[in-house]
Amino acid sequence: MSDEVWKREEVESPCVKICVIHPEARLCTGCLRSIEEIGSWSRMTPEARREIMAELPARAGQITKRRGGRAARLARK
Repeated sequence: MSDEVWKREEVESPCVKICVIHPEARLCTGCLRSIEEIGSWSRMTPEARREIMAELPARAGQITKRRGGRAARLARK
C-alpha cells in the first residue's frame, strides 16, 4: 500500500503532548491553543488553522511560569 493514500492536505496540529491548561491565560502550556481551538481543530478549515498557527508565537508571553503549586495559588487569593 502506498503512503500517498494517507497523505492529507491540511495544517498539522501544534500539539506537543503537554496538555495542561494555564489557569489564568486559559491556554494550553504545550501548544498555546485555547480549549475551544483544541476542541474544534479537526473541524476547522486549513485557512483557520493557519491563522491560529501564525498567532501562537505571540501567545507565549501570556503564560508565566507557575511557581509554588497549590499553596502559591491559594496565597494569591
